[in-house]
Amino acid sequence: MTDTSHAAQFVDTASRPETRGIELVDPEERHGRARDLFAVWAAPNVSVLNFTIGATLTLLLGLEIWQAVLVILASSLLWVFPGIVATSGPASGTSGSVVQRAIYGYRGNKVIIAFYGWLISGVFLALNWVASSFMGAELLMRWGFGDHTLALILVSVVVAAVTVLVAVYGHALILKAYMGITIGLLVVFLLVVGFITPQIDWSYAQPAQLSGVALWSSITIAFAILASSPLSYSNSADVARYLPASTKPSAVVAATALGGAVPAFVFTSFGAALGGAVSPDDVAIGIEYALLDMLPVWLGPLFVLGVIVNTVALNGMTTYTASMALQSIGVPIRRIPSAVLIGVLGTAFTIVLVLGTSLIDAVNLMLQFLLIISAPTIAVYVADIVLRRNRYDSLGLFDERPGGRYWYQGGFGAAGLVSVVAGAVATALFLSTEIWTGPLAEALGYIDLSAPVGILVSIVLYVVLAGPRIRRENGE
Repeated sequence: MTDTSHAAQFVDTASRPETRGIELVDPEERHGRARDLFAVWAAPNVSVLNFTIGATLTLLLGLEIWQAVLVILASSLLWVFPGIVATSGPASGTSGSVVQRAIYGYRGNKVIIAFYGWLISGVFLALNWVASSFMGAELLMRWGFGDHTLALILVSVVVAAVTVLVAVYGHALILKAYMGITIGLLVVFLLVVGFITPQIDWSYAQPAQLSGVALWSSITIAFAILASSPLSYSNSADVARYLPASTKPSAVVAATALGGAVPAFVFTSFGAALGGAVSPDDVAIGIEYALLDMLPVWLGPLFVLGVIVNTVALNGMTTYTASMALQSIGVPIRRIPSAVLIGVLGTAFTIVLVLGTSLIDAVNLMLQFLLIISAPTIAVYVADIVLRRNRYDSLGLFDERPGGRYWYQGGFGAAGLVSVVAGAVATALFLSTEIWTGPLAEALGYIDLSAPVGILVSIVLYVVLAGPRIRRENGE
């Protein structure tokens, strides 16, 4: 059985690096309040990407502003999924990458986490660092810095170093710092909104209004794009695992879901309104550059700093959880070296991306298919929590011996694996993008039902296949 003990001298404090990895958090070490999670999820979602995505809905997909806002509101409801997933942290006392052994089996979970929990996290690191690197380099060039390539590399390395530092200090620093970060980012982004609002054409209407199948195609594609964000946060249990086991699940769900949904809804909706102030070309090259030109000189640097801080907040959490994902799949490495390793790899990938645009196209292709993985995995995770009534055998999650509670057949949980694969196939069949359109989406006139169908198929299959066994385990 894997050793789940931890050094007695460990204290979860912001003033020292967090040495604990996936090890169980003992009851006497539990602390914090559910409402602390609000800022943890708000800071990463006060993002310039919300402006870009919102503008995409009106400028590229052809939706009216009010239609875009309704789609944004509908997609924001999906934040309840990371909220429910977060409740498994206090219930089990360990990370989500370990909890999912109850779904996929001890060996099966390694396959899922190795591909999704770490690889996709690494891609997110690079892409987010790319965005802040370009903005930081643009600002340096406007200030007279002579070498654009050197500026890109310099900003990438500095942002990556700060991000890794956040991940190394871990949970306590995230809890303590993200409230201040959230407030600071809100001030900066609200200033940006305030200065740009007078430049928006609030009477903006599409030259050719969509109707019928074309309208529903744009609405569903917009929903799929927006859904990819909340559905990708299956790591929410990692930052909630220190909460006392007695913490009300409803409070955890509310704090997590509202923390992510509120800023995302507000700033993405504002981005949709930007359709009357920017051009499609601005969206194509990056709306942040157009915004810099629309702001007063003194606010531009603050805006860039806000973008970089937001990137650090998002990637700091991603690096933190990815470091535990490596441990959960059996890599013999402690959490801090794991975080540093992921940071180094992510930095190298980022530098390659900012210097070679052809690779950006390849990674963007990968991200367009993210829903194929994220929708089924988070759906099955939520279904498992509901079926088990959020009760997990914490010690059993670390029992790697054949015959252990979560060993199942040969170390593989067939119900979880079949449900995820079937959900992924269903998602792909209904996905509609410029690069790939599933045959069923094409048959419907390019209507994209990938997210709802993938979620529904995964949940129904898991309830049917795993429900009887879980009910027997619960003594029902």
